[in-house]
Amino acid sequence: MTSPDSDLPALWTHEPHTHLEFKPGAKVAAIDPDATPGFVGSKRDAPVLQAERNIRFAELQEMLYANSRAGDTRSLLLVLQGMDTAGKGGIVKHVVGAGNPQGIDYASFGKPTEEELAHHYLWRIRNALPAAGHIGVFDRSHYEDVLIVRVHDLVPPEVWGARYDEINAFEKELVEGGTKIVKVAMFVSLDEQKKRLAERLDRPDKYWKYNPADIDERLLWPKYQEAYQVMLDRTSTDYAPWHVIPCNRKWYSRLAILELLIEALKEFNLAWPPPDFDVKAEKKRLAKA
Repeated sequence: MTSPDSDLPALWTHEPHTHLEFKPGAKVAAIDPDATPGFVGSKRDAPVLQAERNIRFAELQEMLYANSRAGDTRSLLLVLQGMDTAGKGGIVKHVVGAGNPQGIDYASFGKPTEEELAHHYLWRIRNALPAAGHIGVFDRSHYEDVLIVRVHDLVPPEVWGARYDEINAFEKELVEGGTKIVKVAMFVSLDEQKKRLAERLDRPDKYWKYNPADIDERLLWPKYQEAYQVMLDRTSTDYAPWHVIPCNRKWYSRLAILELLIEALKEFNLAWPPPDFDVKAEKKRLAKA
């Protein structure tokens, strides 16, 4: 399925970022959560393709980690931002989970603790940044402080209003320090969200994922649309652009984000680090041991 020249599956018309990167002027209200931008295959193709691309992702991830053992300080940060049931957990499990956990740093940002509230809102984010050679995953992120904070009026407008520029400066600092950032805004329709919430209520093994507050949040979707629109408009930059992911079809969102990660890792121009010892001499020593 993959073209050896481009290392891009033939089922994609172009590298996914060309289809998914947020474009100035695009409207959140116009996003079709059922869409599969740039993908010309179908759900039937997904299992085989994902298995194949998981292998490629795992190879590149291990290269990144191996190079850090040789002094490379670069890292990758995946930011997952979306409403409940958009599939963030599935990305962590089925996409990032294909890598070696030794080189994965996962952080989930819910309601701030008392300790976190005593610091600047970026304090807990900085504490969770990926180590050199690692892929960091933020399940929700610093963007909660311009989304839920705005929607629920948790701080005055002049406070959250200043955060867009602060976040841009923060992310520029990260990029200049060697951390590549892949930001994905995951969108699920209200109808599909309702189905997924109903499934959680029908399955005892899903009860733990259900939160009664999710129903209250659904009623605030117009406010969230507005907040997401401003977030995308104000914080999609050339060094850390947003990617808009339709998520009604889980198989598509997983393939799309997997491909974005592979693209980002390839931009590091990775290769296996050379040995810092004499291979032939070590083979001889091992043979005699």
